Parts: sequence; structure tokens; C-alpha cells
Amino acid sequence: MNIQTDIERKLREAFDPVHLEVENESANHNVPPGSESHFKVTIASQAFEGERLVGRHRKVNTVLAEELAGRIHALALHTLTPDEWFARAGKVPDSPPCLGGSKGG
Repeated sequence: MNIQTDIERKLREAFDPVHLEVENESANHNVPPGSESHFKVTIASQAFEGERLVGRHRKVNTVLAEELAGRIHALALHTLTPDEWFARAGKVPDSPPCLGGSKGG
């Protein structure tokens, strides 16, 4: 199983999301082809109701603690309630361009 699949499985089991999208953004960074090190997660779940942003992120980070301990270098999170997801019409910001490694020159 690859890292992206592991992330998706763990988040589905933990949050029963109405929407989940896990994007491997590693190709946008200074890493070898085929890497799985940089991810963007967009998740809408009832589990985030009444939670502030930092609390939502902590919940996700707890579920993905094993991956964050070494397998994932960067994780962009968009954690929404179902109402927030539908109010945004399914839109979240694009990740900024990578300026790390040799690209930050």
C-alpha cells in the first residue's frame, strides 16, 4: 500500500467524511520522481463541528502521527464541517509554489 492510500484509509475510518481528497503534491517539490512526501488533504466531516481550526488540525495530526513521524515531509490541511464545505462550493485554496531546496535560490 502507498502512503496516499494509507492516509485516505485512516482519515475515512477516523472521521467518516462527507468529502475527502488527498492530493500527492510531491511532484511540485524538489524530490525524486514518484515520491510521496508532500500532501494536501481536504476533508469535510461532522467531527469538526464546534472545533476551532487548530483543534481540527490536531485531530488529523493525531490520526496521521505515524506518517508525520517520518514518511510525510509536508501536510497542507483544509479541515471543514459539511456546511462549510457546501458553502464554499467545494473550493479550497491552491497550495503555494515550492521555494525549498534548489528552487529557493
